[in-house]
Amino acid sequence: MNNKVAEVKDLKKRLLFLLGALIVFRIGAHVPVPGVDAGKLAESLGGGAGIIGMFNLFSGGSLQRFSIFAIGIMPYISASIIIQLVAEVVPSLKALKKEGEAGRRTLTKYTRWATLVLAIVQSSAFLAFIYQPSIVTVGRLEFVISAVVCLVTGTMFLMWLGEQMTERGIGNGISLLITAGIVAALPSAIGQLLDLAKNNSSVMMVLFVLLGSLGLIYLVVYIESAQRKIPVHYARRQLGNRIVQGQKTHLPFKINMAGVIPPIFASSIILFPSQIIGWLGKSADNNTLIEFVVTNLSPNKPMYSIVFAIAIVFFCYFYTALVFSPREMAENLKKSGAFVPGIRPGEQTSNYLEKVVMRLTLFGALYITIICLIPEFVTGVLGIPFHLGGTSLLILVVVTMDFGTQVASYRMNQQYEHLMKKNSSRKSLSQ
Repeated sequence: MNNKVAEVKDLKKRLLFLLGALIVFRIGAHVPVPGVDAGKLAESLGGGAGIIGMFNLFSGGSLQRFSIFAIGIMPYISASIIIQLVAEVVPSLKALKKEGEAGRRTLTKYTRWATLVLAIVQSSAFLAFIYQPSIVTVGRLEFVISAVVCLVTGTMFLMWLGEQMTERGIGNGISLLITAGIVAALPSAIGQLLDLAKNNSSVMMVLFVLLGSLGLIYLVVYIESAQRKIPVHYARRQLGNRIVQGQKTHLPFKINMAGVIPPIFASSIILFPSQIIGWLGKSADNNTLIEFVVTNLSPNKPMYSIVFAIAIVFFCYFYTALVFSPREMAENLKKSGAFVPGIRPGEQTSNYLEKVVMRLTLFGALYITIICLIPEFVTGVLGIPFHLGGTSLLILVVVTMDFGTQVASYRMNQQYEHLMKKNSSRKSLSQ
């Protein structure tokens, strides 16, 4: 009974820590950077359309308010992409991935330093873009120094907060921070729909959006819950003085093994370069190339959709290859005396598992791409000012489902540890 009470207390402690961290995140989103007229800045940004709107959404509205979290957690995500890509090419970094916990800590340190560099570059580019006498109320040098320090510190604090949420809470802290930013934008998006509903001619359009959103949510939940079960048989073997009979089980493979990482990475890849090109190219008049990129690489544009789809497919395969090793799984099955019916253990099992995973990844990549792009096409054709796109919807649903699974898994692990302790105590008493 005491163990159950301790289990509930520990779970409650973790959930309260998550709640406190999210409250800190939302408070920080309203702490302004000194020397900026936030109202005039919001007018200058054009109400959060295009790339600025996506950036503002992922930062929880901090960009328009120009708070200390204005550039959000995106530099950390970009740094993670760069380090993971480089680790597949540089032999020394690739060797670190095989060193276990020590190697992971070293890669994490490199990611933090890369985050610092990207945060400085990104904040400097943003300041160069927004600097106008009507927006900035202090001297240029004073503004640049104070704003860069505030923005970079805000990003590094969010990185630390996300790591603490992962370690001391439940689930992935970075994903939860992004989800919290999206949830913060929901009241504004719902308010836009209600404004449309006030016009009798727009009632059907609002109903279409609501039913379409519910349909997409159902599709996401259905596919995320789907599994490809590969049968596995365990041969009869002898353990000590007793013989263990063969068992039949299965390996569950999700259709979308990469989760929400591909759309987040793809958004970061598109946001960062297009943002830098647009901001640094603002003063470059008569530059048709920069104008073309800035104009077309924004939501609801064909070029944006094509680049976004390609990036999603790439990161689906890339991240699946990072988290799943068919050769390692085949070796583990062989060592434990297990085999896939009709497939020889070892190399053939590895090839079979790789083939299955590649097929699942193809369907998963197509599914994520469709979910992310359908709202973009619909809002572009119908002209509905509803900025909660498919990427945001996918992140919101998948992270919520993953959080529920993490809570259930944590409770199950606690119960398992309780049973193991109980059995060990009984054995010690009997001896």
